[in-house]
Amino acid sequence: MIRAEGEEPLRIPSGALKGEPMWWRDAVIYQVYLRSFNDADGDGVGDLDGLRARLDHLTSLGVDGIWLNPCYPSPGADHGYDVADYTDIDARYGGLPAFDRLLADAHDHGLKVFMDLVPNHCSVEHPWFRQALAGDPAARERFVFRPGRGDEPPNNWQSVFGGPAWTRVDDQWYLHSFDPGQPDFNWRNPEVGDYFEDVLRFWFDRGVDGFRIDVVHMLFKHPDLPDWPHHPEYNILAQNQPEVHEVLRRWRKLADAHGRTLVGEIWVPTVGDLALYLRPDELQQAFYFDLLVCPWDAARFRASIDRGLEEIVSTGAVITWTLANHDVHRTVSRFGLVTRTGGPDTRPRGVVDVELGVRRARAAAMLVLALPGSVYLYQGEEIGLPEVLDLPDEARQDPTWFRSGGTEHGRDGCRVPLPWTAEGPSFGFSSAEETWLPQPSWFGEFAIEDQIEQDGSTWRLHRDALLARPGFQGPLEWLPTGREDVLAFRRGSMVCVTVFGDEPYRAGRGVPVLASEDAPPGTVAGGSTAWFHE
Repeated sequence: MIRAEGEEPLRIPSGALKGEPMWWRDAVIYQVYLRSFNDADGDGVGDLDGLRARLDHLTSLGVDGIWLNPCYPSPGADHGYDVADYTDIDARYGGLPAFDRLLADAHDHGLKVFMDLVPNHCSVEHPWFRQALAGDPAARERFVFRPGRGDEPPNNWQSVFGGPAWTRVDDQWYLHSFDPGQPDFNWRNPEVGDYFEDVLRFWFDRGVDGFRIDVVHMLFKHPDLPDWPHHPEYNILAQNQPEVHEVLRRWRKLADAHGRTLVGEIWVPTVGDLALYLRPDELQQAFYFDLLVCPWDAARFRASIDRGLEEIVSTGAVITWTLANHDVHRTVSRFGLVTRTGGPDTRPRGVVDVELGVRRARAAAMLVLALPGSVYLYQGEEIGLPEVLDLPDEARQDPTWFRSGGTEHGRDGCRVPLPWTAEGPSFGFSSAEETWLPQPSWFGEFAIEDQIEQDGSTWRLHRDALLARPGFQGPLEWLPTGREDVLAFRRGSMVCVTVFGDEPYRAGRGVPVLASEDAPPGTVAGGSTAWFHE
């Protein structure tokens, strides 16, 4: 049983309606990796009609909206993040007619719809870049073309995906911060800024409620493009340049004029740097990744939460929390890691205790949902789905795998198509036997439809938590617990207690509302979170 007491959780009405202008300040948005959500046409790849057929699942779960990863026309060098046309929808997903059907139905379901804007780079198939490859000097000015140093690239910058960040074309080289199929725009050319304002207007006029903006901190590079003499992992010459803030001010005016919302993907050195993107005339939201990279440790969690509250909330902005997305290992596998053998903090590899990981992921989800601000939930997290760590090498498609020479496994493991049923072709994801990434045989153990019916399931825990979450109102007040492995805080009349250690904790607080694990009355089980109403 996931409920702390009785058959139903305590229901506390929300004080805010989804239609209010500031609805996003405490919203829960569900991230849809479209290729892997649900397939309606039987080709083994998820699509918009497949998503539309499952909207009832999302409204039953209780989320406020959805964010769609890129579904524009694309040759697929990075599965949609190499955009060939920013004002159309890929035919593989159903084209614009399918998008319009989805948008209308989502709004009828009371769900907001966010798209994904990719302004740092486009596809080599984009008309502008085709002109640039043909030698058009004006077209090349829209990208970062430079002469090399003899037979060497213009500088020593490295791609995020591994290898040099430059590819040669005749007597020049072009910059690609990611894959060679994703040339970087030259944001110092005003044509680029004007173009993307037109893109925003196109989708805002069509009814889209907002945008998640991909790597927005990377738009501008140092004008001189000098060598970066330090560790290539964070090259400040290629990102976080001051000129980006003026672009965001222009976009904010446009978004405000249409009543729309912008959320940024921003990886910067400090929380203070992140707060600069959330000034009143810039982005309304930006993902707070600081907590995402924390291990399962009470002190680390509290320190991360405190940093966000001190440097973001104190400015009047809200924190946008998330524990997972399409670029990192799933929460279950990160928190269930018992022996680490390598990989970055966002995608560590090693031996995973899945049962332990599921338990901790459930507890972490409840903790985050109790915090002030908004939350983004990645598809599959609501069922406690683990990372697929053992994909066959021949099935891998992430460019990181190829660019690193097979040393970095990349992001495919969190993108495997969802299991809707315990049995049947592709576990209910598609009528096709084979999916674009292979599903492991154990996926059926996490089937969504089974969890919807199962008392105590991770899906039901998320549903009940989203139902009770509006009871947490106002600022966060930490409470003494007497134990270093236990965190407790109060918001309004609600209290959240999380036990990071294995030993149970005697809470002795108020009326039980919800718990991630069963425990005797007044007790919070080890490795779990419980909510109380005082």
